[in-house]
Amino acid sequence: MKLLCLDIPQPGATFAQYEPHMKDEIRHSWKLYKEGAIREIYFRQDRPGVAIIAEFESVEAARKSLAEFPLTLAGLIGWEVIPLGPFTNWESLFSSEND
Repeated sequence: MKLLCLDIPQPGATFAQYEPHMKDEIRHSWKLYKEGAIREIYFRQDRPGVAIIAEFESVEAARKSLAEFPLTLAGLIGWEVIPLGPFTNWESLFSSEND
């Protein structure tokens, strides 16, 4: 299942609190990338944080894995997990009604 995973900074969390966890955070993301769970990862442009395109068996499996990020374990971030599916609206372009 393809998922969009957006980190959610917890209220009051600061970069100074993040800093001691960042190397382990990067190591964990690299591990998930090598396992094929993280397919793409981007820095957000609207605020500090990341957007991850991931592959997991389910939303629950994604939440369990994301809960293992060091910043999550430290209570500094949470996650929004959005399941994605194929964009099927293109089919309407090929219907006989559009001829």
